Amino acid sequence: MKYSQSLKMRLSDNLSTFSHEASGEENFKRAAVCVVVTQVEDKAAFLLTRRAPKLRAHAGQWALPGGRLDPGETPEEAALRELQEEVSLSVPDVALLGRLDDYPTRSGYLITPFVLWAEPTAQPIANPHEVASIHHIPVSDLQQENAVEFFSIPESERPVIRLHFRDSQVHAPTAAVIHQFNEVALHGRPTRVAHLEQPVWAWK
Repeated sequence: MKYSQSLKMRLSDNLSTFSHEASGEENFKRAAVCVVVTQVEDKAAFLLTRRAPKLRAHAGQWALPGGRLDPGETPEEAALRELQEEVSLSVPDVALLGRLDDYPTRSGYLITPFVLWAEPTAQPIANPHEVASIHHIPVSDLQQENAVEFFSIPESERPVIRLHFRDSQVHAPTAAVIHQFNEVALHGRPTRVAHLEQPVWAWK
């Protein structure tokens, strides 16, 4: 467990010195997501889910645990509630390490991401109504030479971000949040991502 405690401390230290940017935009619907980091055997990993195939929006896509704020909730409260509802992890299982920048989506949501630590003994369980599968993605996958890609589209002047790992592609907003987690929490680099674009098919 010595390695996991060292990693947890590094993430916490890097996030504590990062000044996250909170948007003052009031016309967006609010949502929150969780980047949950843990240790699987001797590797650091984060949780990524496949959304259930029968969901009305973004069915079958890669996603971080999270969802829309209920009336009266703070982003942190919503993130923890959604984490428990989607993958059965609750406050005894996780510790909040910090917060990343708000990310505005083309579909009208303002997403607030949180980074949490789950003890290696925590066992996430998918809620089949929302989550088709749960995956532990080694953070080493994000360090590969071609893990992150930026490219242009004619519909926007902003660069589109796309991540490559496990023979899959992940786009913004999920890709933007994961990229900032890698830059800020893992490497201590104050990288911003709110300007990064989504592919056109994700604008709805």
